[in-house]
Amino acid sequence: MFDVDSLIQTVGFVGICAIIFMETGVLIGFIFPGDTLLFTAGILAAAPHPIAPLWVMLILIPVSAALGDQCGFFIGRTLGKKALDTKSMKWIGPEALEKTNSFFDKYGPITVMFARFIGVVRTLTPVVAGISEMKHRTFTLWSIIGCTIWGAGIVALGYFLGGFPFIQRHMHIFILLGLATVVIPASWKLFDMQRQKKKKKSSKQSIR
Repeated sequence: MFDVDSLIQTVGFVGICAIIFMETGVLIGFIFPGDTLLFTAGILAAAPHPIAPLWVMLILIPVSAALGDQCGFFIGRTLGKKALDTKSMKWIGPEALEKTNSFFDKYGPITVMFARFIGVVRTLTPVVAGISEMKHRTFTLWSIIGCTIWGAGIVALGYFLGGFPFIQRHMHIFILLGLATVVIPASWKLFDMQRQKKKKKSSKQSIR
């Protein structure tokens, strides 16, 4: 039988930190639901055998998010507008980019903090900030504030709720749901990518 506890104990916390980093550090990270993962991580911290102590999560998860922001920022700063022409940006779609730009127009640099709480937008915000040549010091300040409130706050909420007996009795269900939020979106996106490739090939063959 699939041992979820063993999997989580072995790679769970490292995997969570890696996914949180990828959400903004790599443009394909938008397929990962960071909010759900953080909430699940908090619940797991309240388990009898936690994947990591709460204090470790409250430090390393915001650090992972902030490092991801830095990576995304320098992608935008290095590539400039060319970053908007990558395959990853095409997968994300123009609507998300327009939404991100509208946030910047409305809130300015503070968008970096607000974006942490909005899926997909938080993936694009560091890149757009880098492209727009926002001051690195300003970006870093708002990034650290946002990552700390978002990362530590959602984990702490999960930890608090994880102390309830009902959740402790059904811990396996919450673990599986947390894993499913990663596996299902990633699998669907890969399937969709393969489907789009097949369509392009078939359309080229029909033209010939």
